[in-house]
Amino acid sequence: MASVHESLYFNPMMTNGVVHANVFGIKDWVTPYKISVLALLYDMTASKTTLPERRRLNKLILPLQQGPDLTLGQFLKTVEECCPQTAYAVKQRLQEMADGELKDMEYFFSTLPTPFTAFDSEAYKTSVVGLFMRHMLLAYNKLSFSQVYKLYKSLQLYYHSHYAKPADGRVSLPALVADDSDMDLTSTEDTVGDRIDREELDTSLHESELRNDNTPSSGPLSQKQAEYFLARQAYLLKNDENKALKPAALQEELNNMLKFNPDFAEAHYLNYLNSMRVQDIFLSAHCLLHYFDRLILSGNEGKSNGDEGYGRSLRYAALNLASLHCRFGHYQQADLALQEAVRMAQESNDHVCLQHCLSWLYTLEQMKGSESTVLTEDSVKMAAHFCLPYLASLGIQSLVQQGATQGKTAHKLMDALKDTDILHWKHSLSELIEISLAQTTSIWRMYGKSTMALQQAQLLLNMSSLEQVNFGVQQNNTEAFAVALCHLAELHAEQGLYCAVSDILQHLKEQFPPHSQHAKLWMLCDLKIQFDRHMNEGKYHLAEPLVTAISALNKTEGLYRKAQVLKALNRSTEAYSVLQRLQVHCERTKCTEVVIRVMLSTAELHWESCGFSTALPLLLQALALARQHHLQSLASETILHLAFTQLMLGVPEHALSVLHEAIEPVLAHGSVMDKGRALLLTARCQMAVAGFRPNGQGQADFHLAGLAVDTLNEAAGYFSKLNCKERLRDVHYLQALLHRSLGQTSHCHKSAMLFRLLDQELQSPAPPVSMRL
Repeated sequence: MASVHESLYFNPMMTNGVVHANVFGIKDWVTPYKISVLALLYDMTASKTTLPERRRLNKLILPLQQGPDLTLGQFLKTVEECCPQTAYAVKQRLQEMADGELKDMEYFFSTLPTPFTAFDSEAYKTSVVGLFMRHMLLAYNKLSFSQVYKLYKSLQLYYHSHYAKPADGRVSLPALVADDSDMDLTSTEDTVGDRIDREELDTSLHESELRNDNTPSSGPLSQKQAEYFLARQAYLLKNDENKALKPAALQEELNNMLKFNPDFAEAHYLNYLNSMRVQDIFLSAHCLLHYFDRLILSGNEGKSNGDEGYGRSLRYAALNLASLHCRFGHYQQADLALQEAVRMAQESNDHVCLQHCLSWLYTLEQMKGSESTVLTEDSVKMAAHFCLPYLASLGIQSLVQQGATQGKTAHKLMDALKDTDILHWKHSLSELIEISLAQTTSIWRMYGKSTMALQQAQLLLNMSSLEQVNFGVQQNNTEAFAVALCHLAELHAEQGLYCAVSDILQHLKEQFPPHSQHAKLWMLCDLKIQFDRHMNEGKYHLAEPLVTAISALNKTEGLYRKAQVLKALNRSTEAYSVLQRLQVHCERTKCTEVVIRVMLSTAELHWESCGFSTALPLLLQALALARQHHLQSLASETILHLAFTQLMLGVPEHALSVLHEAIEPVLAHGSVMDKGRALLLTARCQMAVAGFRPNGQGQADFHLAGLAVDTLNEAAGYFSKLNCKERLRDVHYLQALLHRSLGQTSHCHKSAMLFRLLDQELQSPAPPVSMRL
C-alpha cells in the first residue's frame, strides 16, 4: 500500500481533491525561492535516496510550497536535515545557474521532467507536486524577456547573498522582491480580470516566520501563505503553545499583516487568541470585535447564506464576547452579552446557538456561586434532543462535578461518567475523554482514594490522541493534562518523593509557561507543596511568606494556610479569628472540604487550652459532614482527632478501638505524614492501655509495651522520609521512656541520645506531647 506522503505525487481523488484545489492559485509569484523548490523536486527524482530519506523529503514538500519564501541558508538547512545528499545536489544546481549565464536557467526549465513532458515522471498531473510544476512552468513561460532577466538577476542575488561576508552587509529577501515585483503570472498587457489579480497581489501581506527559529521577517507573503501561517499558529496555540511564536513576536507579525491588510479577519482572530495568552482583556476584546466586524463587512458569511450569514455572525459575536467576559470574571457584562445572543438566536430560530447560550448560562451561574442544577439538566436534555453530543457531554460532566460537591455516592458519579465515555468514544471526542479522565482523577482524590487517582492520572498521560496531529505536535497542553500532572505532583509529595515532584513541576513549567492560561494550576500546586514541606520540617519562617502568594492565586487556600502558620507560631487568637471568617465564607460557597478542615483546626486550638470536651461537638459535626459527602480521607483524619481527644479525656481503650476503624484507610491511601501521626497516636494509646506511667510507677503490660515500641519504630521511619524533626523528637522521647521501663538500657541510651541531638539542633522548646496529634 502506498505511503500517505507518497499521495503528494499521485491522483488527488484519493483525498477528494479538497486540499489540492486550494493550495496553489494563479496569484503566486515566480521567485528564486520557488526555483530552489523546483530544483529540489528535480533532484529528488534524479538522485537515489533511501526510503526513510524519501519519506522525510515527501513530508517536507507541502510546507515548503505553502510556506513563505525562505533564505537560501534556511532552505538548505531544512533539506539537509532530511537528506544531506539531496541538499548538496540542490546547492550545486543553483550554483550552476547563479554562476553561469541566463541560458543555464533557461536550460534548467527546458529539461525539467514534468508530468506533462516526461512520460516516466513520478509526479501525477493533478497531484500537489504536478500542480506546482505546472503552475511554475506556466508562470515562467508567460514572462517577457525583461522579466526573465530580472528573475535571473534575482536568482544570482538570492544565491550570493547567502555567501556574502558580514562586512559586505547581508542582502535580505525584501530587496529581492522589490526587484521582481512585476514578475507575477499576470502582465500589464493582460485582460481586466488579470489586472484585478495584479491589484490583489499589490496588497500582499508581510512575511512571517513559520519555523521555530527566531529569524526576522524577510519578504512579502501571498494570501495563501498568510492563511497557512495563521492556520499553523492557531493550531499550535491550541495544542502546543510552546512551539508557537512567542506572544511579542507573534504580535509583531500580526501587526505587520494588518498594516498591509487591515480587513484580514483571520489575523484579527489570531490576535485575539494571542492576547488571551497574556491575559490582556482590553486588546482581546478589541480584536474579537474587529474580527466579527471584518467578517461581516467582507461579506464572507453573506455570500453563501444571504442575510442569514450576517445574523449568524452577530449572534456568535455576542456569544464569544460573553465567554470572554466569563473568563475574566466580568459576570455582569457576560450576562448582558449572553442575553443579547439569546435574543438574536430566538429571533432567527437558531437552536444550535441557543444550546451554546444555555451551556454558557449554567456555567455563568456556577461561576457566580448560584444553584445551576436545573439549568444544567435542561441543557443536557435539549442538547440530546438536537443531537449535539459535545454539549450534552459537557452538561453531564458539569452535573457530575456538582454531584461530587453535594455528596453524591461514588458509584452514581462513575456510572454517569461511564455513559458519557461511551458517547465520547463513539464520536471520537478526544478532548472530552481527557476532561473525563481528569475529572475522575479529581473525584477519586476528593474521596481519599489516592491509588485510584494515581491510576486515572497515569491513564490520561499515556493516552494517545484521537485527533489528527500535525506539525509534530502532541496534544498535551490542555487543562486536563495540567490538572492530571498537578494531582500527580501532589500525590508524590504526600509520599515524600520530592525529586519526582521536582521533575513533574519542571515539565509543567516548560509545557505551560507563566503567561499561559493554565499556568495558575501548577503555580498554586507548587506553592502548596512548598508550604506543606516547610510546615512538616518545622520551618515556619519559610512557610509564612508563601501565604501571600497562595492568597493571590486562591483566597480560600490562602486563608486556611494563614491560620495554620498562626497556629504553629502560637498566635491562637489570630488563628481562631481567621478560621471563623473562613468557615463562614466556605459555608456560604458550599465548600465542604474546607469547612471540615477548618473544624479540625479549630478543635486543635481548643486542645491548646485543654478544652478537649469543647472540641468533641466540633469533631462529631465534622465526622458527620465527611461521611455524608463520602470523604474518606477527611473522615479518617477526623477519627484520629476523636481518638486523640478520647485519649486526653482518659479513655484510651475507646481511643484504641476508634483508631482501628481509621488506621486501615490511612495506611492504604493516606500521606506519609498521616501514616506517621496515626502510628504515633496508636503507640501512645497502647502505652496508656498497658498502664505505662512516665515515673515508672504501677505494673505495665509488657506485651502492649513491646507493640508500642514496634509502632514507634514504624512511625519514625515515616517521619524520617519527610525530615520532620519535631515529630522525630517526640518519637525518640517516647522510645527512651519505653525502653527504660522495659529495662533495655542500651536502647534507652540510644533513643535519649537521638532525642538530645534533635533537641539541640531545633533550638526550640518541645511542645507538650499531650497537646498535639
